[in-house]
Amino acid sequence: MTIFDRIMEAQELLGKNREHAQSPEEKELFLLAIDALWFVWRNGQTYEFERYRKDVESEAPPRVIASFSTRDEAEVWVKARPQSPDLALVLIADEYHVVLSSRDEQRRALVPDMAIAYHIEQMTRNGLPPVVATFNTRDEADVWFRSQSEPPPQTVIQIGSERYLAAFYQNLQHRALFPFSVVERLHQIRRRREQKEAGE
Repeated sequence: MTIFDRIMEAQELLGKNREHAQSPEEKELFLLAIDALWFVWRNGQTYEFERYRKDVESEAPPRVIASFSTRDEAEVWVKARPQSPDLALVLIADEYHVVLSSRDEQRRALVPDMAIAYHIEQMTRNGLPPVVATFNTRDEADVWFRSQSEPPPQTVIQIGSERYLAAFYQNLQHRALFPFSVVERLHQIRRRREQKEAGE
């Protein structure tokens, strides 16, 4: 069954459920879901949607739509787009950022985001996942990672004494290494928030 067939099937199911909705609000939510699928189809994003679903099913790191070496490159890209990819995630020097814009799109910003920290935290909730490969240096790990023609969406490796997530973004053909220690930053933010709330 093609992605087009599956979208049609999903819309039919949503339509049937909409008919039996208990309230106007529920009916509107079903219509919203149907329209979202039509939006994907009519804007030529059906295959991109299919790739997105494969990423979700593989439990890959949060999807990004672009990757940049520097913040300047990213800002030029955001300003040059006729429509802002609002709330989309991008990588800048292999750090997650979210694209934000005002409703009139006159103001656009790239804000650091903790998406990868949440992802690694979820991965380690029931204990540390097994390490696939171990390296003494980051350079050794980079050589190993680049040598793979089509790596899996994510692999856990160890460099020295620290675990890293080796992430492959197939939609961009981009590779990135994220230290598991990013989760500690997330814990620090939570602790500061709790202390602030306790002091109020």
